[in-house]
Amino acid sequence: MRLCGGFGRALSLLGALLLASTLSACFGQGPQPKEYELGSAIPDGADDLGAMNQTGQAATVKETTSGAFAAKAGALVYFQGESAALSPDAKATLRKQIRWLNQHPDYRVIVEGHADEWGTRQHNLSLGAKRAVAVKSFLARNGLRRGRIQTVSYGKERPVADCSALWCREQNRRARTVLHPSSLNL
Repeated sequence: MRLCGGFGRALSLLGALLLASTLSACFGQGPQPKEYELGSAIPDGADDLGAMNQTGQAATVKETTSGAFAAKAGALVYFQGESAALSPDAKATLRKQIRWLNQHPDYRVIVEGHADEWGTRQHNLSLGAKRAVAVKSFLARNGLRRGRIQTVSYGKERPVADCSALWCREQNRRARTVLHPSSLNL
């Protein structure tokens, strides 16, 4: 009798498992969240204007704003070799960014830290983080509210130029300031 009782319970548990798996297959699980590289705060392309208007053309408000920011303030600062120290040129660019951002309080920024391809992945992620933090600290010390600034390090994962020439590697040693509307939860 006990053998049948234990066997019966095992069959009912097996049936419950089959029912659960059938129901989950029918209802399906939603799309799985995309995993991003270390430090990535936003999905690829989120800083680009991906929204389309009803006619199928890309909306231009953000493009114009990002373009105006880059043209008037400059979105990039560059670093020497293994350094996270801000040059006088970088500081001048960051002061322009502060003025522009204080005139446009409806935007937040993400400062992306980048490195060239020399060194290990971990080393370059660390160096990119130091560069992003150096920019964030400068912006905050000089008048931009700290709550409007986030940082992310891409290390050597997103090179602008891919070659071994010195002039080419210098382009990858950078910090990029990317605009985002304040309403976007980052």
